[in-house]
Amino acid sequence: MKHIGEYRLPAVLAVICVMLECVMEIAIPAVMAMLIDRGISSGDIGKVFRYGILMALCSFFALLAGFGGGRFAARASSGFAANLRDAMYVSIQRFSFANIDKYSTAGLVTRLTTDVTNVQNAFQMIIRMCVKSPCMLLMALFMAFRISPRLSVTYLVAILFLGTVLSTIIRHATKAFSKVFTKYDDLNASVQENVTGIRAVKSFVREDYEIEKFRAAVDNIYRLFIRAESFICFNFPVMMLTVYACIIAISWNGTHEIVAGRLTTGELTSLFSYTMNILISLMMLSMAFVMITMSVASGRRISEVLNEIPTIRQPEAPVTEVPDGSVDFDHVSFSYGRRRRPVNWEDPEEVRKFRTREQLRAKVQSGRMTAAEAMKEDPFFREREREIGSAPVVLEDIDLHIRSGETIGIIGGTGSSKSTLVSLIPRLYDVTKGTVRIGGRDVKEYDLVALRDAVAMVLQKNQLFSGTILENLRWGNENATAEECREACRMACADEFIQGFPEGYNSYIEQGGTNVSGGQRQRLCIARALLKKPKILILDDSTSAVDTATDAEIRRAFREMIPDTTKIIISQRISGVKDADRILVLDEGRVSGIGTHEELLMTNEIYRSVAEVQAEGSGDFDHIKGRGE
Repeated sequence: MKHIGEYRLPAVLAVICVMLECVMEIAIPAVMAMLIDRGISSGDIGKVFRYGILMALCSFFALLAGFGGGRFAARASSGFAANLRDAMYVSIQRFSFANIDKYSTAGLVTRLTTDVTNVQNAFQMIIRMCVKSPCMLLMALFMAFRISPRLSVTYLVAILFLGTVLSTIIRHATKAFSKVFTKYDDLNASVQENVTGIRAVKSFVREDYEIEKFRAAVDNIYRLFIRAESFICFNFPVMMLTVYACIIAISWNGTHEIVAGRLTTGELTSLFSYTMNILISLMMLSMAFVMITMSVASGRRISEVLNEIPTIRQPEAPVTEVPDGSVDFDHVSFSYGRRRRPVNWEDPEEVRKFRTREQLRAKVQSGRMTAAEAMKEDPFFREREREIGSAPVVLEDIDLHIRSGETIGIIGGTGSSKSTLVSLIPRLYDVTKGTVRIGGRDVKEYDLVALRDAVAMVLQKNQLFSGTILENLRWGNENATAEECREACRMACADEFIQGFPEGYNSYIEQGGTNVSGGQRQRLCIARALLKKPKILILDDSTSAVDTATDAEIRRAFREMIPDTTKIIISQRISGVKDADRILVLDEGRVSGIGTHEELLMTNEIYRSVAEVQAEGSGDFDHIKGRGE
C-alpha cells in the first residue's frame, strides 16, 4: 500500500466516480418506470419529456463519472506500478552478491515486468470493478425489493447459484494461473541466453536447437493458459443461463403480479433492468477475483524482492576515509550460503517458518540480537544456520598481509577461489570466519561507498554500457576531464586504438561492448578503473585477451605511474605475475605458497611445474595439476 504514494488522491477520486456512476445507472430504471407509469400509460406527454430529459441527464452524468473513474483509475494504477518497479529496482541495487545469487536474471526481469503488470491490473480492478460491482449489486437489490419483495427473491436464488458456480470456476482457474507466471522465468531465460550468446549460437549453427528450446517454453505457457482459460470460459455461459432464467421467472410471475394489481408495467420493466445490473455485477466481480487471484502469486514474488534483506549492511558509525592500501587477511575462511528453494506459499507451516527466520535474521543483521540468541529463541532459525554452515568452504584459513603500494600476483587453477578472495576486499561478500582489514581497519567498519571508491576491480568479463567511450570511462569518475580520460587510456594502452576510431573518444559503444574486441574492451575497463584513482587496484585476469607485449606495457605503466597504489593481479600466465613483489599460489582455496618468482621456483612444486610447461608453451595450471594426479 505504501507504494501507491502520491497516487492516493487519484485512487480515491476513481472510487468516488465509480460510486457516482453506480448511482446514476441504478436511477435510470427507476426514472424509466415513472416515465412508463406516469407518462406513457396516462398519455401525459409533458411528463414523458420531463422524465425523458431526466433519464438523459442520468445517462450523461453516468458517462462523465465512468470516464472520470477510468481516467483516475488508470493514472493511479500506472503510478502505483511505476513506484513498485522503482522500489524493486532500488532494492536490487542494494543487494549484495549473496542476495543476487539467490535470483536468476530472467526471474528478476519477469518480476519487474510481467508480475508488476499483473498487480497493476488487479489494483485497477479493485478500485473500479471491486467497488462498482458490490455497489451496483446492493443498490439494485435494494431497489428491486423496494418494488416487489416477492419477485426479488428470484435474485437471491440466482445470486446463490451463480456465486457457487463462479467460486468453483475461480478455485480451479487460480491453481492453473499460479503456475503460469513461474514459467515466464523460463521463457525470459531462454530469450536472454540466446540474445547474449547469439555469436556462439551462430558459430555452432545451433539456431534450430535454440528455436525448439524457445518453442518448448512458449508451448508450456500456452498449455497452462489453455487449461486456465478452459475454466474461465464457463463464466459467460453460466452467466447468460442465470440471466435468462431470471428474466423468464420474473416475466412469468410478474404478469400474475400485474393482473393482481400489485405491480405496474413500468415497475416490471425496471425489474428486468435490475436483473441485468445484479447479474452483470456478479460477473464483473468474478472476473475481478480471477485477476486478483492471479496477481497474488505475482505479488508474493514482488514482495520477496522488496523484503529481501541485504546481507551486507552499512555499519552504524561508518568510517568514511580509507587511510592507505594495505590489506590484511587474518585467518579468513569463506563459504557461499546454499541457495534456498522457493517458499511454498500454499503451506501455512512453511510460510510461518519463513517469516520467523526472516524476522530473526533482520534482528541479527541490525545488531539487535546475536545469532546465538536467535538460535535459542526459535528452532527454525537454527535450521537455517545449519543450512548455511553446511555449505562447502571455498576459502580456508587464508593468512596474507599486503603492504600499501605492494604488487601481489595471484595464480591458481580454475576453481581455486582466486576471484572469491579478492571479492572479499571491497565487501562484495562478507567473510564466514576471520577478518579482512584495509588500512588497519576491518572492512565492516567502513562506509560502503568510501570502501568501494578506494578499491577498483577489473574483471576478465567486465561490462561496458551503451554510450560513448568517454561516458563509459567516466563511470570511474563522473567529473573526469577529457585529458584525465586520455591519460588513463594511455596507461591502459587504449589511447592508440581509440584514436584510430573515426570519432575518437566520442565513438559509440554498443550494449555490452559488442562493437569492440575483447582486448580493447578489457583495456577500456582498466582505464575506467584507473580514473577512480584507487588505493587498491585489482586485476582479475583482466588482460587475458591482451597480447603479451601489451600486457607487459600495462604492467610497466603501473609500476611507473601509480607506485603508491596496491596492485593485486590475478593471472593464469606466469608472465603476468612474475614481476610482482610477491606471488600467492592458491590450490583448492588454500595457500599453497607465497614468495617472489625466484623463491617459488625453488620452493613450490606447483608453481615450478607451471612455469616450466608455460615456458615450453604447452600448458597451464590445470594441465599440470591433472598430469600430477
